[in-house]
Amino acid sequence: MEYREQRFTGERALFGSKDLVIKDSVFEDGESPLKESANIELYGALFRWKYPLWYCKNVKAVECTWFDMARAGVWYTDNISIKDTMIQAPKNFRRSSGITLENVVLSNALETLWSCSNIKMKNVTAKGDYFAMNSRDMEVDGLMLDGNYSFDGTENVVIRNSRLLTKDAFWNSNNVTVYDSFISGEYLGWNSKNLTLINCTIESLQGMCYIDNLVMKNCKLVNTTLAFEYSNVDAEITSGITSVFNPGKGQITAPEIGELIIEKDKVDPEKTKIICNKILKKSDKPEWG
Repeated sequence: MEYREQRFTGERALFGSKDLVIKDSVFEDGESPLKESANIELYGALFRWKYPLWYCKNVKAVECTWFDMARAGVWYTDNISIKDTMIQAPKNFRRSSGITLENVVLSNALETLWSCSNIKMKNVTAKGDYFAMNSRDMEVDGLMLDGNYSFDGTENVVIRNSRLLTKDAFWNSNNVTVYDSFISGEYLGWNSKNLTLINCTIESLQGMCYIDNLVMKNCKLVNTTLAFEYSNVDAEITSGITSVFNPGKGQITAPEIGELIIEKDKVDPEKTKIICNKILKKSDKPEWG
């Protein structure tokens, strides 16, 4: 069945629908309009109210709009593809799987993509804190993210060609690899396992600390201080590092380190190999010690 240029109102307006094509239509003044629906195609649809797609299966949305009040829009839904779409509403995508986002703008991405799996994102722009918490099996290409505490607790994530302005990113994560990207934010990667950064530029205060198996290849550390505290690290840095603090073990290669701070009562310096021709200052305690 096909609906064209319709206005749907009232709670559960198309509840439990199957095999629908909906074009240039508006959903407003009613919660959960497509709850428990399946095999739905949406072209130019406008969502103006809460919970539009809950417990759904096999949804395609192209050139659609989620307005601010269409919050918590996609929960408990499997196999949804969204393309060329603007989403104003926060708290979208929760406990859902099989999500594809392409050319999507999430202008209020607060608490978005929580506890989801099997996610593919291409050319997505998002602004909001706590993005992608506890999600897994993600492939990301061209993400522009402005929001703190992102990717907390994520697992099996690959990110490419992205720009992330995000404090406390990748905390408690496992098996995350980032290629050819820029990341700026304090406390990057704390308490994570198997974090790999390749051809990346990083700016961070106390970044890459408390990490079990940190690998960095051909990376730049710009304005990065107190790096690698207690981390198991294999880092190939092509820029200078402002300061390195108490690395746990491994190897760090860099052309210059502004200050190397090693507290011998807290870490064994013999466990970390520092390959650097120019260390400007060596200290046995930080300035607050």
